[in-house]
Amino acid sequence: MSNSNPYFGAICPAITPFNRQNKIDFGAMEQHYKMLTDSKINGILVMGTIGEFVTMTIQERLEIIKQAHQFTDLPLIVNVSTTVVDDMVKLADAAFDAGYGAVMALPHFYFAQTPNQLYEYYKYLDSKFVGNWFIYNFPARTGCDVDSQLVTRLMTDFPKFIGIKDTVDCASHTRSIVLASQKIRKDFAVFSGFDEYFVPNLMNGGAGVLSGLNNVVPELFANVMAAFRNNDFNELIQLHKEIGRLSNIYNIGDDFVTTIKVAVEQKQHYLEPVSRNFGASLNGEQIKKIKELFNC
Repeated sequence: MSNSNPYFGAICPAITPFNRQNKIDFGAMEQHYKMLTDSKINGILVMGTIGEFVTMTIQERLEIIKQAHQFTDLPLIVNVSTTVVDDMVKLADAAFDAGYGAVMALPHFYFAQTPNQLYEYYKYLDSKFVGNWFIYNFPARTGCDVDSQLVTRLMTDFPKFIGIKDTVDCASHTRSIVLASQKIRKDFAVFSGFDEYFVPNLMNGGAGVLSGLNNVVPELFANVMAAFRNNDFNELIQLHKEIGRLSNIYNIGDDFVTTIKVAVEQKQHYLEPVSRNFGASLNGEQIKKIKELFNC
């Protein structure tokens, strides 16, 4: 990445700890952000999918924006997505006022959007966002796709659009965005949303990964960046295999957010492994599988 874009490498979509009373646990959040910072990863996404933004009130999200940036000096992105655009602008204003470097916005979800609708939606958001912004492309959840053609149109017209998280389980989809965007702006950041695509995305010229395992083993992802920069491809191969092995975490339990929280709790012991998703609790056998997977 060019020096003009601080977002690259391994970025963690951080979990949001809750206590047993279903309130945000800011003490645990501070410890989690410190652990991520100490691991030497490259940034944090606040209130992404794994951060359970869809379960929070606007007031809760504003409080997280107020506090989270005090817990780390890593580059931060705030996910401001919701179905109410005025609330998105309110969250973005709060983030930029607090000094965050960028915000992230899903397509206008629930109603699947055409490319023309998506263009007009992001055109409006660009006119309201006072700072840099990312697109969060997650077709499995939104019912529409921000493809390379739309990305290049948007990045040509809107300089504050500085990157995309492409959560599509197809490496060639992300690669096509990388190759198309690099013809226009070298500092445009294309992140894969899947752990096991970290290395392939780097190899294709992408910025890195924005994925859940960073919550559990951030040092593994920091080591990938170090090996990549040092051209240590033997090490890179072994690290890539380890990411693939640990990606089996997503096959444990009904809710991957809770599963990741359980893994963090088993390794770090500073949070309650609860989420606001229903039917999410893990049984003893599932917890055993997590312990075996992460040797904890």
